[in-house]
Order: sequence, then C-alpha cells, then structure tokens
Amino acid sequence: MPARIAVITDSSSCLPDLVASRWAIGVVQIQLNLGGHFDDENRFDRGAVIDALRAGQVLTTSPPDPGAFFWTYQEAAASGATAIVSVHISGRMSDTVRAAREAAQQVRIPVHVLDSRTTGMSLGFAAVSAARAAAAGADAARVIEAAERRCFTSTEFIYVDTLEYLRRGGRIGAAQAMLGTAFSIKPLLTVKDGEVAPLARVPGTRRALAKMVDLAVKKSGGFRADIAVTRFGASDHELEIGRQIERRVPAMAESMVVEASTVIGAHLGPGALGITVSPVY
Repeated sequence: MPARIAVITDSSSCLPDLVASRWAIGVVQIQLNLGGHFDDENRFDRGAVIDALRAGQVLTTSPPDPGAFFWTYQEAAASGATAIVSVHISGRMSDTVRAAREAAQQVRIPVHVLDSRTTGMSLGFAAVSAARAAAAGADAARVIEAAERRCFTSTEFIYVDTLEYLRRGGRIGAAQAMLGTAFSIKPLLTVKDGEVAPLARVPGTRRALAKMVDLAVKKSGGFRADIAVTRFGASDHELEIGRQIERRVPAMAESMVVEASTVIGAHLGPGALGITVSPVY
C-alpha cells in the first residue's frame, strides 16, 4: 500500500477554511486569553477582539496544548495516514513547535515536525504545497521538501499602525529599535530569522502601504508567485492593494485576500495589513 502523508499546521497559518478543507490540511488552534476567557482562537468573535484591543484590555496568547496535537495526529492515523508532516509557526515566536514535538513522541506513526521560521500565509502556502505533494503521492521526504522550500522562499511584508501591540505581546524582536518612531511615521516590518524585524519607516499610512506594494512587486521579480493580502479587520485598503498587485505582477499564480488569524492580529493590532509573496516552483 502506498504511503499516505497527512499535513497538519496551526491556526497562525491564516488558511481560509475552504482552502484547508480542499487540501485536507489539519489545523490545530492556538489559544487566546481575553478577560479570563481562555479558548481556541477560532472560538472568539473577531470584532470583539478588535474592540478589546482598542480598549486596552489584557489579551494573551498560548500555544496549543500537546493534547490537541496528539488527538489531531491520532485522527490522521485512524483515517489511514502512514506518516504526518506537521509544519508550524516559528519557534522564536511561539512554543507551538515544542508542543507538537512533545505530542509526536506519543503517536504510533512517524510525525515530522517542522519549524517554518515564519508565520501567516508564508506558513499557509507551505502547508498547501506540502498537501499538494502528498495528494500527488509524494513520500514524506518530498512532502517535507515542498514545505521547506515555500517556507524559505516566501516573504512577509507587514504594515502596522503602531508597534505598541507587538511590544505588549513580547513579539517585537529586532523591531524593538523602531519603538521611538514618531506617530506620523508608519513602520513596515518583515519576518527574518524567525522573528519580526524592521523593514522601513515611511511617513503616513498611504505612503507606507504604497511602499509595501512596491516591495512586494519587486520581490516577485517576474517569477510565478502566489500572493496573499492579509488583513486584521476590514479597512479601505486591502482590496485596492490586491488590485494593484494583480495589475503589476503578471506572472502571479494565485491571489487571495485573507483574514489574519486572531492570534496574529492580537500581536499586530487593529488595522494591520500584510502581503505574502510566495514563489511557485
């Protein structure tokens, strides 16, 4: 019997439900604690979380319990998987990888846990590539290769209105140096070496978003690429950003506008926007 490889990721991947379902990707939920209410992030109302952030309420996040991974892995094995590739948010941002590895030791089939060293749709596209390879009959080594290639070649461009939410959550990384940015100067960020890192300072929101689009178009470099625009809360900008990218990246393979996971949004803050550029090979 040929091997059947199951692909698992976590909710920081921002994968829309329809995409995860289409490729049979298991998604383990990261945990959110808002006002003493602790639960899977997808059980929280997004609008209520945004309102709570703006009101200055204390909000914290936690990796999934190892038990959540264990039962997800067990379900995959019971459904006929002979091995699992489990790809997750950077270990420098979350202990999710550690929880996954702890659970993997308790499962009767091989579980290969990958630290993506990224998050958001860079992770999401990696999970899709892995699942696509698995669906085509690839063995575990080739499924891992497909995931790692997308992780290492994808780029996140991130706009935040303020660095305050990253500072509160302790996820600011190398962007700490930008904390003194004046109110009118908007920071652009990326993910580098597994953590949030500074990219540019730009005066005003519109100029910052235009700069982010320019960077994304340049990064695509004429290569075929999947591109995602990620938002945390609806704004007037994400659809226009998507249209601009479609006009300026003729070699684009797939484009989508997605909602940031609530956990990512909690760290970036209301109004955050991102662009993921993920080359297709």
